[in-house]
Amino acid sequence: MQKHDLKVYPSKVALKREDQLAWKIAGVAADKVAVEKDVTAMIINRIIDNASVAIASVNRSAPTSARGMALGHTRKGGATVFGVPARITVSPEWAAWANGTAVRELDYHDTFLAADYSHPGDNIPPILAVAQTMDRSGKDLIRGIATGYEIQVDLVKAICLHEHKIDHIAHLCPAQAAGIGTLLGLKQDIIYQAVQQAVHVSFTTRQSRKGEISSWKAFAPAHAGKLAVEAVDRAMRGEGAPSPVYEGEDSVVAWMLDGKDALYHVPLPAPGEPKRAIMDTFTKEHSAEYQSQALIDLAFRMRTQIDHFETIEKIIIHTSHHTHYVIGTGANDPQKMDPKASRETLDHSIMYIFAVALQDGFWNHETSYAPKRAGRPDTVALWHKIETKEDPEWTRRYHTLDISDKAFGARVEIQFKDGSSLIDEMAVANAHPLGAKPFEREDYINKFLAITDGIISTRESNRFLEAVQNLPRLGKGELGQLNVALPAGTLDDAKPGIF
Repeated sequence: MQKHDLKVYPSKVALKREDQLAWKIAGVAADKVAVEKDVTAMIINRIIDNASVAIASVNRSAPTSARGMALGHTRKGGATVFGVPARITVSPEWAAWANGTAVRELDYHDTFLAADYSHPGDNIPPILAVAQTMDRSGKDLIRGIATGYEIQVDLVKAICLHEHKIDHIAHLCPAQAAGIGTLLGLKQDIIYQAVQQAVHVSFTTRQSRKGEISSWKAFAPAHAGKLAVEAVDRAMRGEGAPSPVYEGEDSVVAWMLDGKDALYHVPLPAPGEPKRAIMDTFTKEHSAEYQSQALIDLAFRMRTQIDHFETIEKIIIHTSHHTHYVIGTGANDPQKMDPKASRETLDHSIMYIFAVALQDGFWNHETSYAPKRAGRPDTVALWHKIETKEDPEWTRRYHTLDISDKAFGARVEIQFKDGSSLIDEMAVANAHPLGAKPFEREDYINKFLAITDGIISTRESNRFLEAVQNLPRLGKGELGQLNVALPAGTLDDAKPGIF
């Protein structure tokens, strides 16, 4: 890997494009280096993972609305929409919108956490939508997805958005644009303009994940995907972009991130170096914010040593800065302690999640968030006994780039009314690559089968799983096989809108 030093330059300095981050990102995207076999296998895993969570959420409100909007933009020879028969296709930016929303709705797909955080599986919907529309092959799709993951992960390793209250789609959109550029085999100068446009239009605030969290949390990465498709389309037509988008005097870095004195070190593959960033990412076994994955597993383990939950006096979760301030009591969000809060808010409350996991010994993407479950008096009582505290060592391990030391867990201290205590800790979730039971192909397939059971037919399930595992051999015009359709009459209709 090569390190690119990113800083702000005054307008009087005519920074050469060859020295700009967007140009170097475009260079990575334009590099025709082969995708290694284990990376290809992991890309297939993540396409399965995305389909799992998309179908499981397909009739929830946000995916239904997004699908309704997309179906207002049908196009012959376009892209497929999850749940809809493959013969019905829409314009690719709207397929990216609908499918990206369905993938993101349950907060149940892959993650990468470093200087900032991300769900790099959000790269797949727009890249796949363009691949279907432009009649690309399975190998083309694999190359595009490898780039999307690489660029987003590299940006997340180097540039913190959260401390400036910028939402993480600001790293996603340029990665999606770069991935589409690779997919289509575009030249570096075209990808360069598309990346800059994507950066410029995707900087939004973190209010989407603060306070009363709404359905926009699901729409946000899909919005980035739609913007990325449009950015590439404009660049292909010869249109330019604000430049230099990262380094300029009035750039995103100058005014939305670390300011005029900023200095970031962004790692990027050297020319000819394989794109392997997807191998540093990890998926979720449980439908909840990633920082809660290890804590759910830890709750399962600790509950076996507790006879009666009413004997608990207090629970303290010693964890990282991010967990404490984003999903813990450090956020100072009263909604995180409210049994009437939305599913999106409960998903971002480690106090709620740990209480339910401790009591139930299992986690379900629907029943664990049900209003009746959240309002159970004994759960509310336990939930309100939980607090989080930042521990510098957990913060260090959260931010380290040493993958073997990186951790997203906590040490939990359960204090009982008789003065005794129970203490245990877990660094990474069981499903993490370094966990007790890392996810393999079989686990991805089992997750797909479990959460789509009763929603799609066995025949459709088998057809999809056979097609996706044959991805490298799918030819031009065959990527519609990666869609998953529901039986006729089982898709909910969206409420009417403009489209």
